[in-house]
Order: sequence, then structure tokens, then C-alpha cells
Amino acid sequence: MRSRNPRNVPPINENIRFPEIRLIDADGTQLGVMPPGDALKMAEEKELDLVLVSDKATPPVCRIIDYGKYKFEQEKRAREARKRQHNVEVKEVKMRYKIDDHDYNVRVKNAQRFLKSGDKVKATVMFRGREIQHSDLARKLLMRMAGDLEDFAEIQQAPKQEGRNMMMLLSPKK
Repeated sequence: MRSRNPRNVPPINENIRFPEIRLIDADGTQLGVMPPGDALKMAEEKELDLVLVSDKATPPVCRIIDYGKYKFEQEKRAREARKRQHNVEVKEVKMRYKIDDHDYNVRVKNAQRFLKSGDKVKATVMFRGREIQHSDLARKLLMRMAGDLEDFAEIQQAPKQEGRNMMMLLSPKK
């Protein structure tokens, strides 16, 4: 059996330790301010639980609900939130500065697809041997790519040289 983490579990029934609480019924109507003992009796009459909803309020707010169902709904909401969450990845598009127009267009289309799906794109121009002397041509190529993708992306990191590569980072437009 797993041990419960007391921080994740709201105080229920006898564990509510306040002199007075504001009580809300299962259907959402306010029943007023009362001692927790009276509220617990009302909850037991309805065969439901007394759950602390907000301890920040003055007086603290408690609700008469089915705790198992309440917990299930919270977990379901958390699962849905995780499902809708999108993790941004960095996708890379590699090329050489002497790239042909058709190959360049393929790289641009791929980068466009990555940006549309919400990912960042790292455009890299690789150098071999003495090609590194033509870093100005690589910079022009990367800026041309940024211009072709300006409807979908903004430059997050301008072209910069790292060893035998020159790279630029593009992020999707908001």
C-alpha cells in the first residue's frame, strides 16, 4: 500500500481543525458560518464527506461532497491538462553554403512544418576544409532562410559561428 502525501490531501471530516468554517452544500448553496462539528453531522446525515476547499479564506471554506468523486474529478482534470500540454522541441535543418535551390526549398518547407507544429528550428550551415573562409556566404544563406520564413518565425538567435558550423535559432511567431 502506498503512503499518502499529506500535502496533496485536503483535510476531510474530523481532520478539519478550525473554530468556525463557512459551509457550502453539495448543490452549491451556502449554509453559513458554523463550527466544524455541526457541519460534520450535516455531512454524515447526507452520507457525504466534509472537505476543506479553501483554508486561505476567513473563515475557511468547507464543502459537503463525495470525497472519492471529488478526488477522481481533480485527477481527471490534471490528466487533461497534461494531455493538452505541448513540449517545445528544437528541430534541426542542416545544409551546406553551396546548397542547390531545390534542396534549399526542401529545407525551408521542413522548417516551416516544424514551426507550424510549435517547435523551434535550428538552421545549421556546415563547413568542410577551406569552406570556412566563406562564412559570409553562409550568413547570407541563413538570413535568406529567415526572410523566407518571416511569416512563420522570428529570429531567436542571430547567425553565429560555432567551430565548423554556423547556426541560427528560429522560434514560431506567437
